[in-house]
Amino acid sequence: MTDQPQNTSFSPPGVPVLPMVNWGGLRALYVKEVRRFFKVQLQTVWAPAITTLLYLVIFTVALGRGGREVMGHPFASFIAPGLIVMGMMQNAFANASFSLLAGKMQGTIIDYLMPPLSTAEVVVALVGASVSRAILVGFAVWLVMLPWPGVNVMPEHMWAVIWFGLMGSTLLSLLGLLTSIWADKFDHAAAVTNFVIAPLSLLSGTFYSVDSLHAGFQAASHANPFFYVISGFRYGFLGDADSPILTGAIVLLAVNLVLGWLCYVLLAKGWKVKS
Repeated sequence: MTDQPQNTSFSPPGVPVLPMVNWGGLRALYVKEVRRFFKVQLQTVWAPAITTLLYLVIFTVALGRGGREVMGHPFASFIAPGLIVMGMMQNAFANASFSLLAGKMQGTIIDYLMPPLSTAEVVVALVGASVSRAILVGFAVWLVMLPWPGVNVMPEHMWAVIWFGLMGSTLLSLLGLLTSIWADKFDHAAAVTNFVIAPLSLLSGTFYSVDSLHAGFQAASHANPFFYVISGFRYGFLGDADSPILTGAIVLLAVNLVLGWLCYVLLAKGWKVKS
């Protein structure tokens, strides 16, 4: 006698039990990552919103007095969209750069490697959770800016807000995932934040119009993918941009495809992840 069901069947060797996409596993990993940052939402969602609002207040008081305008718009309304998407991108990077790195530091990386998930499913779940955090942060920042006097954050082109918001969040999520794969300790991730992400963010045209720069600095700005995120996202609110919108949309899509492929290859090979 046996306690096993009589109708038990086993797949032949080499035949996957879960063909195509493991939607259940993908959803479980995505929900796990979302719950992780949502448990401390005061720190991961609302704190960035308040910090971004302080940026708006400080720069408006320091540079926006006397009715100053940039590209034909009040200074506060000009910098507001850039601050929103900058907060989204920074938090997308912070979320993505933590997951695998924390697993390596705490010895729980096996939780990401052992489940029946393909490499693509792991990448999609981790990036999707980071983009979700970015969207929540963006909405929170927009919410606290909405009643602020002298600031207009009502979208004019919603498609541009959605596209460039998603492209910017995905870009930083993929960069964060690459950092999480490469880094061996939290100091490495902090170094990328301080020496790569922060300079690219501050030099992306958030607080100024790139058209006012010297030709050489304009060329350097156009080589910065963050610039296209800021310019396109601002276009969604103001209807004006520093660069051709279609060019920016294509550039960001191409960069994200390349970064996504790189994340997939490195994770599939187990570089600095598998012993």
